[in-house]
Amino acid sequence: MTAVGYRDRVTSPAVTAPTATGPSARDDQLDDDPVAAFLTAPVDALRVAPFLAAIAAQAEESDRTRTVASAVIESLRGSEVMRMSASRELGGLEDEIGRMGRELEAVAAECPSLAWCLWNHLCLFHLFVGALGPDHLAFLRQIVARGEWVSMGAGAGSSVYGRIDGDEVVLDGQATWSTGCRYADHYGVAFAVVGDDGQPVRPLDLRFTVVPAASAGISVDPTWDGSGLRASATDDVFYRAVRVPLDRCVAWYGANRAESLRHAPVVHHRYREDWVGLSDLWLGWMAVGVVRGALAEATAAARRRRVIMGKAMVERPTVQINIGRAAALTAAARAAVEMASLEVDRRIEAGQTPTEADYLRQMAIVSMAVNQLVEAMDLLERSQGGTALRESGSFHRRQRDFRAMPLHINVHQDRVSHQVGRLVLGIELDAF
Repeated sequence: MTAVGYRDRVTSPAVTAPTATGPSARDDQLDDDPVAAFLTAPVDALRVAPFLAAIAAQAEESDRTRTVASAVIESLRGSEVMRMSASRELGGLEDEIGRMGRELEAVAAECPSLAWCLWNHLCLFHLFVGALGPDHLAFLRQIVARGEWVSMGAGAGSSVYGRIDGDEVVLDGQATWSTGCRYADHYGVAFAVVGDDGQPVRPLDLRFTVVPAASAGISVDPTWDGSGLRASATDDVFYRAVRVPLDRCVAWYGANRAESLRHAPVVHHRYREDWVGLSDLWLGWMAVGVVRGALAEATAAARRRRVIMGKAMVERPTVQINIGRAAALTAAARAAVEMASLEVDRRIEAGQTPTEADYLRQMAIVSMAVNQLVEAMDLLERSQGGTALRESGSFHRRQRDFRAMPLHINVHQDRVSHQVGRLVLGIELDAF
């Protein structure tokens, strides 16, 4: 499939001029799907295009069963979709950051749970490559060649320890918030080295490794019981005497990870970009996709509904205003995320090393864009009124799924605004 750079659309959108004999193609689209005409998001050239119909077909069922359809997971495994974030040195496709964002936007519009898992894979593989570095090219290439899923648990409550035993490390403990772990082929693990007494050595020796999910001693506890993203498999992974090669364990940068990657040897310049900043950009694209899908459903419902006394719902001025504002907010948020992505792509292309200000700026832009989308989603709910509560449909599933996005720690406005405030005030940044 021919990849079309997203920057082509940013700099020179395709517009079909009207003819003397009839309306333009754009006008035809406006009649058929006015939301798509206003928020253009073509999918034909995307790598996920062949999978979108199947992804959409299983979305409601995956939400109900809390598991993405195995056929969809397996169809993506080994596909070029899984290799988008890997550089060519690894056998990957080295796609632009914005291009991958558009892919995630398309998936999120159909099944946010699956988009969340794919987003997590792309972010974490970027992290894995940066952490392991050039010395582990052969191992990383195997993951890319097979198009395998990766996951990592490192949320609150994680505590994994490693005891060095000859040329191996024995891992024990629990890793939490491991998105997509039920579907993964490999887990990233950050751990503290312990001595013979089982206690962490001092000073702390923090390391990182990647472990095949099929390794003896690994188990998954399906702990995710949230109201949204029900099939994201954001569960706990337990390690019980899991053995990994010592030479696949590297120093873990912890809180100064982003700073360290600006100087450490890397496989490709793109891996100097911190994965948290990229995760924010891609989360912003997903949030746009979810709200765009909700907007399409809300407008379709409004066109067929009647209000009290039989008047058409679309004739109510407040419905027009609220839905119009929601559409405008979504377009503004998408434009902000798109341009922030373009800034990163230009930096990678020019071989420029990101600064702390660059990193925080992209986080800030996305955090504020997601806040705009929060308002848009609230307006869509308000415009539908109580009638929507008694009708089944995908709007409320999307609404539930969307709520996870502004709450994610990487893009959470409290955390991001605090750090940006310290930066512009000239105060030393907090570790997290």
